[in-house]
This record gives sequence, structure tokens and C-alpha cells, in this order.
Amino acid sequence: MKPNVVIGVLGTVLDKRGKRANRWSKWRPTVALCQQEGLQIDRLELLHQPRDLSMAQQVAEDITQASPATKVVLHSVKLEDPWDFEEVYGSFLDFVSRYPFNTDAEEYLVHITTGTHVAQICWFLLTEARYLPARILQTSPASKGSETPAALGHYSIIDLDLNRYATLTSRFQREQQHSTSFLKSGIETRNPTFNSLIEQIERVALRSDAPMLLTGPTGAGKSFLAERIYQLRHARHRLAGKFVAVNCATLRGDNAMSTLFGHVKGAFTGAQQARGGLLREADGGMLFLDEIAELGLDEQAMLLRAIEEKRFFPYGSDKEVSSDFQLIAGTHRDMQQWVAEGRFREDLFARINMWTFQLPGLAERREDIEPNLDFELARYAREQQTQVRFDKKARSHFLHFACSAEASWRGNFRELGAAVTRMATLAEQGRISQELAEEEIARLRASWRTTAPQTTLTDLPSAQYDLFDECQLQTVLSVCRAADSLSEAGRRLFAVSRQGKKQPNDADRLRKYLARFGLNWEEVKGERNRRQP
Repeated sequence: MKPNVVIGVLGTVLDKRGKRANRWSKWRPTVALCQQEGLQIDRLELLHQPRDLSMAQQVAEDITQASPATKVVLHSVKLEDPWDFEEVYGSFLDFVSRYPFNTDAEEYLVHITTGTHVAQICWFLLTEARYLPARILQTSPASKGSETPAALGHYSIIDLDLNRYATLTSRFQREQQHSTSFLKSGIETRNPTFNSLIEQIERVALRSDAPMLLTGPTGAGKSFLAERIYQLRHARHRLAGKFVAVNCATLRGDNAMSTLFGHVKGAFTGAQQARGGLLREADGGMLFLDEIAELGLDEQAMLLRAIEEKRFFPYGSDKEVSSDFQLIAGTHRDMQQWVAEGRFREDLFARINMWTFQLPGLAERREDIEPNLDFELARYAREQQTQVRFDKKARSHFLHFACSAEASWRGNFRELGAAVTRMATLAEQGRISQELAEEEIARLRASWRTTAPQTTLTDLPSAQYDLFDECQLQTVLSVCRAADSLSEAGRRLFAVSRQGKKQPNDADRLRKYLARFGLNWEEVKGERNRRQP
């Protein structure tokens, strides 16, 4: 069995009871805790105020005498007001954040009998929020007439009723906001749809270990968000292993099987040594499969079994191995279309589709360009150890362009980061001038012209259209050709109006618009080099 470790607070009243000569006949919760039959306490982490050091030392000596197998570790924690919720919670949070928990090797219990009611509630909150990977333990004195010695009392593992402490709701909200801000790396995003999405992802990340599927265009931040979700779960002790990521678009043939599931020596030509594989490497941690839609059907079948049963066969082996990992998958594909075309297994899609979150591209979050610009500058400063700033006019000029409809941002946040890096690198004396900003704008314009598909119109059933309709349709076709799916194009085109709808159906709106001109999605995506309007 794993050693039991108890975390608790010195009881300045109950733990002090009785004179030195008769203290063994009195019930002292912390001492009695270490004398319980059937509950071996291997280590006691005892928090105390600096002024109570001598009392804590006396209690530690008594525990050593009563239970020689228990090691007592004293921790001095200063509290100006032990009845102040925010101070107590903050002090306890600081303690548990620094404490080296090892859930693989030890079992943890939180003793809530001693200390003020505020301390007891704070211990519960921290445990419930998984800052403490522990069970809650309460001790109590023996009742009158009980055969249990008065000094020994009883112990129990309980749930604490918090209904009468509704005033702590605001504290929970602040903690949730902190977690949400963590997922966004502290970026003060302004897009309400995105903020709502991140709040939901945060709740799921802390309450469910089921697979998550992150969809959205390339460069929308799927890989970055997956790693932040891992870090959040790891900080809350929901997993102990490491983060393992792979881009499935880079895996082909034997290499795909070997990379994911490992192989035995001689499994295929060139397999001179055995390989463990990424699934085994992610045991106890998180596996992020970016561009999962690019996996072959054979790999998909093996992955489904590995997700459901936590077991699989390495390539070329007849012996099963196990790996208990949490999964996040990412893709820019329309997965339902991929399934309909037979490119992705329907049963695997059903398994990873429990929690699906569509990340919008940068063009759909133009109000978030400015805070992300600041984030990229700060990241450049950290990585290069040099501070770079915009001139006021240069910043205004670049943001005006970046937030305009002219800026397509096909590479999304990755493209914005590259633009900032280029300007910061060329900046003289740490200042990005208006001239540098204009050069970058010209560079982006040229890039988008080079990569943009032909913006010609198809031969329409009716030969006459107003110039207004032709110009509008021209823009719609450009957006469609730059998008990977009908839904993505619809979200970009209706980015503002969709926010006022409870159930926006962007794909249907766009489909109906195209139908007015006798067009459909397949024709638009296949259109090339036809008549100009």
C-alpha cells in the first residue's frame, strides 16, 4: 500500500488541551489522528503560525512518542487574520502550489477538524478544485459511554456541506476566470463568441477526461490551446504524465504505425531496434494528435481500440501493451464530410466527437488582433531578450490595415506572429517605425495576392446583374475559395450578424446565397479561370 500523508493545521485550542502531566487523557485531534487503529499515518505535514512554534514542536514530540512510525514535518504559515477568507485561502493555495505532490507514490488526506471554520472551508475548496489531490479527513471525540478511549476518539472521511457558505461563490468565479485566462495565456480577448468558447473548454478540461476534438483552420491555435489544456489539467492533478504531440499529416505507411504504436525489432525493413511509440510515451499524460483526419484507415482502427481499451499491439508484435492516456485531437477538415467520403472511420469519429470545439480564424476575430499583437511583441521580447515597441503612428497604421476587410489572414495567428517577428527583427533601436509597418503591409498584400485563388465568376444562368451584386458575389467567392469548408466560409462572411442569432446556421445561409446565382459549393471550389464579371 502507498504511504499515507496527512496535511493539517495545528489546533491552538484543542491540540493544547490539558496540563503537561495529564494531556494524554484529553482528546487532542492532531495527536489522536496518529493513534487511530486501521489508519497508518506515515507523514504529517503540520501547518502552524510562527508564534505557535513551541506548541507545534510539543505536539510533534507527542506524536513521535505515540506513533514512532509517523514523521512530522512543521510548516510555518503566517496569517494576520485567520478568519479572513481571502487571506487564508491565498496562504493555503500558495502552500499547495509549492508542495511536491507525488500521487503515484503516496496517498494524501486533508485533516479539517482543527483550525477556524474558515480554514476548514478553504481546505475543502482547494480539495474540491483539485489543487489538493487528496481525500478529506475529520476526527471527533468519543461520545459518552463509548468503549473508545476518550483521548482517542474517531475518524471518518466525509463530504462537507457548503450550502450555507454561498458568499464564497465569488471566489469560485475568480478561480474560474484565472483558469480561463490561463488557457488564453493572459490575452484579454474581446470576441464574445471566442470568450464563451474558452470558458466552456475550461469547464470540460477540469471536469472530464474524455477525448476532445479541436477543429478550425490551420494556424488558429489548436496546438497551442491543447498544450495549455494539458498544463491546466496537470496543475490540478488530473494527470501526472507528460504532453506528447504529433502532426499526423507527417505520418505515412510503416512510419505511421511505428511512430504511434511502436514496433518490435525487425518488424519492417530498417527496423533495427525496437521502438516504444508515442502512445506508450503518453502513458499517464496527454496525447495530442494534430491533423488526425490525415491518419490512414488502418491506424484509425488501432487508435480506436487504444482509446477504448487502453491496450494495443505494437507493429509486428503479438504481445499487447497498455497505455492510459488522455487524448486531444485537432483537424482543419470537415470531419462529417470526411466520414461521408469514407476517409475517416465513423466509429472513431463518434468516439472523439464527444467534446468538439470549433476555433475561429483570425479574420473572424478582428477585435482580438490588437491584444494578440501585444502578446506577440511580449513573446518576442522574452525569446530574444530585447524590448521592441511600435511608434504610435506605426501601430495605428498597422492595426487599421490588420483589422480591415483587406487583410485575409489566411495563416491566422501564425501569420500574425510571423509579421510581428519580421517587424521586430528589422526595428532599429527597438522602435517599429511607420516605414517598417508599411513594408510589412506591402509584404502581406503581395503574399495574399500570390497565394489567392482566381477570383473569376462562373458563367451564371442570367447574363445581367447589377454592379452591386457582382462586387458582392466576387467577395463571397474569394472567401469561399480560401476556406476549407462551407461552414468556415459562412462563419467568416457572417462573423458579425451570426452573434445575434441563438443558433446560427452559417452554412445554410451561404448555400442559399449561392443558389440565387445558380451556384453550389462544389462548383465554387472547382471554379478556375472563367469569365470576369
